[in-house]
Amino acid sequence: MAATEAGCEHYVRSCLLKAPCCGKFYVCRLCHDGEENHQMDRFKVREVKCADCNTIQEAQQTCKKCSVKFGEYYCDICHLFDKDKKQYHCQPCGICRIGPREKYFHCKKCNLCLATDLKDNHKCVENVSRQNCPVCMEDIHTSRVGAHVLECGHLLHKTCFDDMCRTGAYRCPLCMHSAFNMKTYWEERDWEIAHSPMPAEYKDATVKIICNDCQAHCIVSFHVLGMKCSRCGSYNTAQDGGLISQAAAAAQALGEQSRDEDPETESHDV
Repeated sequence: MAATEAGCEHYVRSCLLKAPCCGKFYVCRLCHDGEENHQMDRFKVREVKCADCNTIQEAQQTCKKCSVKFGEYYCDICHLFDKDKKQYHCQPCGICRIGPREKYFHCKKCNLCLATDLKDNHKCVENVSRQNCPVCMEDIHTSRVGAHVLECGHLLHKTCFDDMCRTGAYRCPLCMHSAFNMKTYWEERDWEIAHSPMPAEYKDATVKIICNDCQAHCIVSFHVLGMKCSRCGSYNTAQDGGLISQAAAAAQALGEQSRDEDPETESHDV
């Protein structure tokens, strides 16, 4: 018998799981965790209750009494019942992933399943998924929300990345590297700066900067709209100190004053 349309907001399934921690029946671990003050270990689930005939039985895909299928997809490791989404169980990840399997590969260093177009085409960060999303501070590895890989190699939830872009944020919350290709935006900034000359007193001012994209330290022209890295052309930079031209002028004046007070030659009585 095919699976019936039942379940919760998280999964389509025709059974309830018996939580090994408290013995209560919930449609899924997420429903349990939302109601209780503790978390359910999905891997320790041993019994389920059929949503059609209420028969309590060992975890399996089909009800032993009424033969209803609890889920089109079933994993006897994760005890995951759901409609068919081309899921597959990734042994190195230790959980089920939404597939199809052939469109993903497991990166051993990142310790995460990634889209095949990222194979040999992403920056690896060891065990990157074993940390919380830096935006919402919730788990990434076991999340039902897909992960987005930034150019720096760090991860955040795809939904968090979209929200970040909508607010105008463009830097990785962890390392401050640009989160995506900013070339078009930097070209627009070039045009804005070219058409917004600084006042005469700041025209020749320079400043030290640190580039968040290439980590270069350089001295560039000061502008209120942004300081451009002279190595990679990024405006994702941070000012490192005050205006050099003003500081240099003050140092020069101080040096001249010191030379007047302490001449190089001395007079000797004869």
